[in-house]
Amino acid sequence: MNEALLSFYHRLPAPLRSLTASARGFYLRSWRYGAETEALCEEALERERWSPDRWRQWTEERLAYVLHRAATAVPYYRALWQARRRAGDRASWDVLANWPVLPKEAVRSRPEGFVAEDRDTRRMLREQTSGTTGTPLTFWRTRETDRAWYALFEARVRRWNGISRRDRWAILGGQLVVPVVRRIPPFWVWNAGLRQLYMSSYHLAAENASAYLRAIARHRVVYLLGYASSLCALAEMALEKGEEAAPLKVAVSNAEPLYDFQRERISRTFRCPVRDTYGMVEIVCAASECASGSLHLWPEAGVTEVVSDASDEPAALGETGRLVSTSLMNADMPLVRYESGDRGALAASEEVCPCGRLLPLLARVDGRSDDVIVTPDGRRVGRLDPVFKADLPIREAQIVQESRDLVCVRVVPAAGFGPEHAERIAEGLRLRLGPEMQIVVEPVTAIPRTRAGKLRGVVSRVSAR
Repeated sequence: MNEALLSFYHRLPAPLRSLTASARGFYLRSWRYGAETEALCEEALERERWSPDRWRQWTEERLAYVLHRAATAVPYYRALWQARRRAGDRASWDVLANWPVLPKEAVRSRPEGFVAEDRDTRRMLREQTSGTTGTPLTFWRTRETDRAWYALFEARVRRWNGISRRDRWAILGGQLVVPVVRRIPPFWVWNAGLRQLYMSSYHLAAENASAYLRAIARHRVVYLLGYASSLCALAEMALEKGEEAAPLKVAVSNAEPLYDFQRERISRTFRCPVRDTYGMVEIVCAASECASGSLHLWPEAGVTEVVSDASDEPAALGETGRLVSTSLMNADMPLVRYESGDRGALAASEEVCPCGRLLPLLARVDGRSDDVIVTPDGRRVGRLDPVFKADLPIREAQIVQESRDLVCVRVVPAAGFGPEHAERIAEGLRLRLGPEMQIVVEPVTAIPRTRAGKLRGVVSRVSAR
């Protein structure tokens, strides 16, 4: 929504804002769901029992189609391969390893160049990333692709947790559904089209917690989805005020790393399990957590590789590196070996989850590539959430590397926080970063969010390369 329309929307009374949100919701519902949705969902659940060999065969066939389409029908890639041929390069485009890693900037600067020429963007759904680290990226997909994508979400997020798209739900997200300057409820809109209570993450404050909890109960919300930091903030406020939240079936975390202390507080407040997810608007990679605690990849979305921090060569299995993914679902705007900016590791192929599903496993997601801590001896450390134990009296925290030998930990303290807790945090970081790293723990009243309302757990002002 452009600024003029957003300004007009914000001047509407609350009922008309909900009416506007509902109109948009009905439009999106027509794109996301259709008569084929139930069959697509059942097929996705059936594929979870496929053997690795069957997945390998399916992936190879789909990848061959996508790579050929990209090289011959997508302007950016066709120009790339024509230039390589003129230079005498005879490498086959049928081999994924022969394609270069695609940086985000290439897509950001000319997104239309990645759309297949037999597609008209005016007849496709236009989506944008949140622009967490700069200018948003623009993507397009067809109604067919959108329905396939949301059928996967229905199967592997909702069905796994005993809920469906027909249940009432709430989201704590980064859309400006009410003006930031608003000081009295409502801080949300009801979207009838998607049966969704969209709650602003920008208005979460101790004095508003009761209003949020009442809205969840009043709208008979069955499950909650949102940023881990926002879900935890609401849970922490409820716990501190001694308020009892309506029990939910599940809370689903997305778009941010989920720390153990956040999981525990969200679960305790809403008396439900907390499930993590991983995904992106680009739909080149996605994963969801099962009841056994494993993060299962969705192979239909794309092929995911882990490459070394220092080069574009494959990292060893189980080793953390940069996540690079290739579209399989969206063949109309295919992204080949696209670097998402995240770091993570794949589990060994022979690992089988106790839940019985045979989907491949994402061992971990360690955060963004540009947000690792670089130690004085050159090590890159990206997973530091074990430092923040569930019994620490803190609301949230952020690690900021100011220089090669200085880390500042911003902590929003909860009741009972004292010097001994600050020392526990500092000692936990010293054990992981080494004795040469100076660590300062700084209590603050709030931690700034990104433009999308997300909390970055690690911020580095030091180059990792």
